[in-house]
Amino acid sequence: MGAQKIIIDTDPGQDDAVAILLALASPDEIEVLGITAVAGNVPLSLTEKNARIVCELAGRSDIGVYAGCAHPLKRKLVTAEHVHGKTGLDGPKLPEPKIKLQEKHGVDFIIDTLMQEPANSVSLCPLGPLTNIATAMLKEPRITPRIKQIVLMGGAYFEVGNITPAAEFNIFVDPDAAKIVFASGIEIVVMPLDVTHKALVTTQRNEAFRQLKTPVGAAVAEMTDFFERFDKEKYGSAGAPLHDPCVTAYLIDPTIFSGRKINVEIETESELTLGMTVADWWRVTDREANAFFIGNLDANKFFSLLTNRLGRLPLNGIS
Repeated sequence: MGAQKIIIDTDPGQDDAVAILLALASPDEIEVLGITAVAGNVPLSLTEKNARIVCELAGRSDIGVYAGCAHPLKRKLVTAEHVHGKTGLDGPKLPEPKIKLQEKHGVDFIIDTLMQEPANSVSLCPLGPLTNIATAMLKEPRITPRIKQIVLMGGAYFEVGNITPAAEFNIFVDPDAAKIVFASGIEIVVMPLDVTHKALVTTQRNEAFRQLKTPVGAAVAEMTDFFERFDKEKYGSAGAPLHDPCVTAYLIDPTIFSGRKINVEIETESELTLGMTVADWWRVTDREANAFFIGNLDANKFFSLLTNRLGRLPLNGIS
C-alpha cells in the first residue's frame, strides 16, 4: 500500500514532540511531507523553533518546517506554559536548531501541497489548535474535498475539560476554527482526552525510553519527567498522558484504538462552555455523524510500538 502522506500541524509541546518523533521513525507507514507550526501551547515563535529542534533530534534535517498562524481566527491567544514550561519543550537541554525555517507561510504550504498532490492522497494531522487548517479551508475552499482525512488530537466527552470545566485546550484556543473543520464534511478521526488520558507514561514506561540509551530516548524521558508533574498534581495520575502520539500511532496501527462514529459539534457562543466538543456518544440526536471519536486504546500495545520506533532514531541513511 505504501506510506501514507501526511502534513503534521503542531504547537510543540513535549507530547507533540513525541508524536513527531514517532512519525519520523516510521517511514514505511508515514511519509511526512512537511510540518506546519501554529500558536498554541506556546507562541508561534517558539512552536516553529521547537518543531525544527525535534526534526534535528530525529536526524531529519530534510523535513521542511513552516510557520503558520500566530493567533486564533477571532480570539486572543491562550497558551499553556504552566504545563509545558516557558519554551514548550522544557525538560531536556536541546541545542538551538540549525535547520532553517521555510519562507513560505504554513497555510500556503498546506494549500499548495493539497493542490499539487493527487486528490485524497494526503492526510492532515493537527496536534494543536485548528487555526492553520481552518484558515487554509477559508483561503482556498478547493482543498477541502482533496483531503484524505484529518486525524486530530482534541476535545473530550467523558473527561470533559482540561483548560476550562467544559473544554479541552486545543479546541478551546480556537473554537471558531474547530467549528469550521468539524463542519467540513471531511473524514475526521478524533483523539480526545477520553483516550489520551489512558496513554500514561508510568515510571516503568519512562525507564524503557531511557534504556534505549540514545539521544532520542534520553530526551523523551526527560520531556515526560518534566511534563508529568502537572498531571500528577492535577489528576493524581500515575504519569503523563501522551496525548498527541495517539494521532501518529493510529496511522501506524489503528487496531490499537477503538471508538464510534458520532456527531460532534463545537460550542462557540456560551461563556460557560466555550470550546466544548458536544459529542453525541450515545446517539441521542438525529444529527449526522461527522467524526470517528476514539474512546479507548490498548496502552501496552501503544507503548510497545512507541518505544520500539523511538529506538530506531536517527534512521540510517537519512540526515
